[in-house]
Amino acid sequence: MVDFNTGNSYRIKNYLRAMWMYLGLMAAVFLGLHSLCKKHAVQGNEVFPVLLGTVLSGFLFVAVFYVISILYPDYAAANGYNFQDIVAKDHGFIFFKSMLMAGSWILAYQALKHLPITIVSPIRSAGPFFTFIGAIVIYKESPNFYQWIGFFLIVFSVILYSQIGKKEGIDFKTNKWIFAIIGATFLGASSGLYDKFLIQTIKLNPQTLQFWFCLYTILILLIILSVTWFPYAEKRKAFTFRWTIIAVGVLLQTADYFYFKALQDPEASIMLLSAIKRSQLIIAVVIGGVLFKEQNKRIKLVPLAGILLGVFLILYS
Repeated sequence: MVDFNTGNSYRIKNYLRAMWMYLGLMAAVFLGLHSLCKKHAVQGNEVFPVLLGTVLSGFLFVAVFYVISILYPDYAAANGYNFQDIVAKDHGFIFFKSMLMAGSWILAYQALKHLPITIVSPIRSAGPFFTFIGAIVIYKESPNFYQWIGFFLIVFSVILYSQIGKKEGIDFKTNKWIFAIIGATFLGASSGLYDKFLIQTIKLNPQTLQFWFCLYTILILLIILSVTWFPYAEKRKAFTFRWTIIAVGVLLQTADYFYFKALQDPEASIMLLSAIKRSQLIIAVVIGGVLFKEQNKRIKLVPLAGILLGVFLILYS
């Protein structure tokens, strides 16, 4: 006689064990929308004030929940967004993350302003390669056979994108914006590895990390803008406010929340999460290519399919 309750219980346990993967996919959806809005926000615009505006809007979004947690602590705790009291050392750890991501964003925004989104987004997808090295060396993660195939399929597909980029007059060896986006990718991957330390070792919850991270990033950007932008009237006049600046901040913080929630699972693999997040490309490349009328959209679907297949193999495993 078959025990259906046992079977259901087994499936539920497997689903819960894989929950961090589905949270990673949710993060990828919001990251894809975030990439589209970011491209629109920086087109023909001053990069630094756009970046400050996006981080500030994201901070205000998180700050609403912070205020609610102070005024209505019981309600906030019951709904899962209580904020932790952290010590000075923890603030130092978060400030270091802010420096990593500020550097990554500055390079990425500059590159996105000068390169097609259908080139920038796939190069950003090389992040799993850097994360892969760190995950094995630092966290001793050990992927299975399907995960290995999926991972290298993603990396190989990104290499194919570099060949397509040459058809658009973009030389990956000499174009400084290509180096900028590679630098941004490396810093972003380093921050991703660091996130696992902050979430699983320091035991920061997502909302606490997001609140202080945004605040410190704003302070860093204000220092940079006080030298590069605020003193120059011509640059200030050249800045154009767009609604997508606010959208970028809100979408990024939503994506980060799902990503950090996934990292709270002790079984979560930072290497695989980094690869899963690359599925954002289906939004950035397909929809972005149409919206911004970029070249070679059909050819770019080939390596895009490779990336999505790699993500599927990781999830299937």
